[in-house]
Formats: sequence, C-alpha cells, structure tokens
Amino acid sequence: MSKEFDLGTLLAERGAERYELHSKYLNHQLPKMLHTIGFDKVYERAEGAHFWDADGNDYLDMLAGFGVMGLGRHHPVVRKALHDVLDASLADLTRFDCQPLPGLLAEKLIAHSPHLDRVFFGNSGTEAVETALKFARYATGKPRILYCAHAFHGLTTGSLSVNGEDGFRDGFAPLLPDTALPLGDLDALAKELRKGDVAGFIVEPIQGKGVHEAPPGYLRAAQELLHQHKALLIADEVQTGLGRTGDFYAYQHEDGVEPDLVCVAKSLSGGYVPVGATLGKDWIFKKVYSSMDRVLVHSASFGANAQAMAAGLAVLSVMEDEQIVANARAMGDLLASRLTALVDRYELLSDIRGRGLMIGIEFGRPKSLKLRSRWTMLQAARKGLFAQMVVVPLLQKHRILTQVSGDHLEVIKLIPPLVVDENDVERFVEAFTAVMDDAHSGGGLMWDFSKTLIKQAVANR
Repeated sequence: MSKEFDLGTLLAERGAERYELHSKYLNHQLPKMLHTIGFDKVYERAEGAHFWDADGNDYLDMLAGFGVMGLGRHHPVVRKALHDVLDASLADLTRFDCQPLPGLLAEKLIAHSPHLDRVFFGNSGTEAVETALKFARYATGKPRILYCAHAFHGLTTGSLSVNGEDGFRDGFAPLLPDTALPLGDLDALAKELRKGDVAGFIVEPIQGKGVHEAPPGYLRAAQELLHQHKALLIADEVQTGLGRTGDFYAYQHEDGVEPDLVCVAKSLSGGYVPVGATLGKDWIFKKVYSSMDRVLVHSASFGANAQAMAAGLAVLSVMEDEQIVANARAMGDLLASRLTALVDRYELLSDIRGRGLMIGIEFGRPKSLKLRSRWTMLQAARKGLFAQMVVVPLLQKHRILTQVSGDHLEVIKLIPPLVVDENDVERFVEAFTAVMDDAHSGGGLMWDFSKTLIKQAVANR
C-alpha cells in the first residue's frame, strides 16, 4: 500500500527550502534576482489584496500576480465553486461529449461581447493569442499579422512573433514573418495593408509595457482600414480585459470598436486554474471548423476543463454581484487623481497615465544639479534603475509590492486586484509620497541601494 500523501505535512517539512529548490531545479536566475533586490520574502497566507509573512506583517499587493488576481486571492465564491466542482465528480475531459460548463461560460462571456458569437477555451493568454493568429490566417487566407512596437502578447513562438521587444525575441529566430508598427500610426497601418497579404492586426488597447494607451479614435479607424482590406482586428485583452480599465473590455472605451477576435485570460482564472479564451465572430469559427473532418483542427488537451470553467463562471458572477468593474473605475480614478497631484511636487516624477486600475508612474530627468547628476549616473549604468530604486523601499519599508513595467523603462505599473478600496489607495499614496520625499532629499537608503543596483547592472553587461 502506498504511503498517504499529505500536502500540509510536505509543506511543513520542506517549505523552508523554497529558494534552494528553485535555485537547484527551476529558473536559477529568479532567486538570484530576488536576493539582489531584497524581494526574497517568505509569504505565508493571502486574502483579497493583501498577504502576510510568518511574523503576521501585512503587505499590500499592487501587482496582482501580473494581473491574474483580478478578484484578489482566495475569493470565497471562487473557492466554493472549485470545491463544488471537485465534489461533483464530473465525467470531465472525455473528449467525446459536450459538458455544460464550457457552454455556460461561453454564453456569459458572449453576453459581455454581443458582437461576437463563439469561444475557444485554452489554458493561458499566450495560447489565446496563438489561437487568434491561427484563426485570422485561416479565415482570411493571408499569412501576415501586424502588431505594435513594444507590444507584449506572450512568449510561445507564434505570440513571440508579434512581441514588440527584441529582448524577448533575441535568440529564438526564425519567427513568423510578421511586422511591427508604431502604436497610433494609421499611415503605417494603411501602407502595410496595401500589400494585400495581411490577415490581421493584433493590438493591446493599453500596452502593458510602459502603460501606453491607443490614441483616441485609433482603434475605430484601424478597424475600418482593416475591413476595407479584408483583414481582421484582434484585441488582446489578456491583461486589460474583465474590468481592469473600468469597462469590461478596454476597447469599449471607444465607441464603434467591434474586434473580430478578442483574447482574454488572467483574471478569468480567479487566480486558481489557468484558463484562456479566444472570442470570435461566427463566420471565422465556421471557416476554421468547416467540416467534421476538421473538428479537431485546433484543440487543447486541458481546454474547457471543469475546474477552469467553474472558476470562470464564479469570477463573472462575482464581477456582476459585487460591481467589480465600477469599483475598478472609481478606485482607479481616485488613485490616478491622487498621484497626478504629486507631479508638480516632485521633479523626478514625470507622468501619471492609464485607465481604471492600470496606471503607469513614469520618472524623468530632474532639473536640480544634485539630483540630475545622480540620475545621469543611474542612466549610464542601466536605464530603469531609478524605477527599481522606488520599488524596493515600497516593499522593504512600506510592505507594498509593485514592479517596473518593463525592462529598461523608468515606469512602475500599478495593476492591483480590482477589489482594492479607499484605504488601500491611501496607503499606497502615503507610502509613495514618503519614498519620493526620500529620493528628493538627495540621501538616505534609496541612493545607497542604487550603488548595489549599479554594480549588478555593470556585472551583467
């Protein structure tokens, strides 16, 4: 008889080895990076927008697991749904039947996207993007996808082909023959479309890297150009969707925008079970699945599994019942207004931008000589170090988790759980103000820590 497995016992016996295990068996650079910047914390439990360490210290989460924890951690409704679906002992993933949960979740998603008709369920955001790229190519009969410079759509080979950052692409060629455009440049879009080989244009309504929003009117004009050339508009809402920006989808901020394909993931999981979804128009799906011979031409082994579907249904129910989208809009407006009021106060603070609870804080070159010389020193070592200098004391001194919005960027991206309240907003603003005061004093731990970051940056060259 096999020994009974007990997860609690295993964690009690081996949990303290977490960093050593990662160093030995997983990505060895992760624990190294965490040790270097002082992020090597040990968190014991979590709830909502907060987590706690072994000493009972409370931390505010302004990162939400890169946007996965839209409802925060361990929402009771989602937890119950998962317990219920496990207890139901469903005949899941037989591959040759039609279970009710995928249809019910698809119905719920389509209700928020009335111009779309059908859904494909996969397991992640990058898989949702891969699906959209395949469907666009097949439905149009054209090979090329257009995307935006500095875009992020995932890291698998297809989605990497429409990733706008060389740092992610380097060393993984050859990729698909796709073409980058400047965000907001309609002339560049029109020029590429005239070549006649474009299947679609994939775009984040607000780019995660740097938090740059598509200019007003751009998405609608792009849609018109695309349709004139029989190409498709693909909206990547993996991070911006499900209420993040104060509407259910970010593209809904602009009237008349109706993408042909929409990719969602992250928050749909409830923070528990990976899930991605690609929503599309009926004619696209009917072209891809054009006969019974093609019934499995695109599928996913774990797609539409019962646990993921139950989590998604619970998430959408909570969003409706607890007015999550309205809270994201209200708390986002409050946070942005409080931060914007600080721009004139701090010369190192350059810009506050974004929508809802997706906010970018950008830092820039100061005017005073003493601060400017230190800024120049940091920039010479590696662009993005000042933003990292801000992130570290926010965690170390104020127990608030944030992160820079991309490599070589002086931008912090705030994407907290959509359940944050006014107390959380005020806590962040007070902590950020204290860190800015310290930075502008010209001394203190922040600038001492900069020496460590500079040494590390130089060593990595």
